[in-house]
Amino acid sequence: MPRYDSTTALIVVDVQNDFADPGGGLAVADGVRIIAATNREIDAARHAGALIVATQDWHPPTTPHFAKDGGIWPVHCLADSWGAALHPALRVPDEAPRVRKGANGEDGYSGFTMRDATTSEETSTGLDRLLRDRAIERVVVVGLATDYCVKATALDAARLGYATALVTAAIAAVDLQPGDGQRALGEMEHVGIRLVGPRGA
Repeated sequence: MPRYDSTTALIVVDVQNDFADPGGGLAVADGVRIIAATNREIDAARHAGALIVATQDWHPPTTPHFAKDGGIWPVHCLADSWGAALHPALRVPDEAPRVRKGANGEDGYSGFTMRDATTSEETSTGLDRLLRDRAIERVVVVGLATDYCVKATALDAARLGYATALVTAAIAAVDLQPGDGQRALGEMEHVGIRLVGPRGA
């Protein structure tokens, strides 16, 4: 298991109803399955005094991110909706910071950065500043989905200089194309992200 301490942050990526619940607008196969493993990581992080941060997709009704507006995804995680809420079985502490992405129609895959869908201009979500203000040196990433928001968050963390680990029991892939999840794991390993637990999640 990863070691947590006061210089480590656990980033819980998008464990929201629309992704984790089978009835969600963009349900990830086995999304519910990862919640028990994610809760174990949350408990370990809390016990060690590590920072816990939860990210959330937080979209407006109209955005180039959605297929109906020219994107590739069904409508999901509308701001303040049931689908955008964290899954009720997830034990993220009330005091844990929430980082919301895509609120102005951006593509918000990474917990660290967003990209304007028309101009490609990149903006920060504020997560990097939050971590640096807390003197965080290492991050552990869990959540949904392996091949999109988890991958983007972990790659950004590594690029920004954080020692980055991924808990494979606490992630699941969309697999829009068969094998996308496995390819994402390989891409993350290639840049030095440490995979914790059995590969294949």
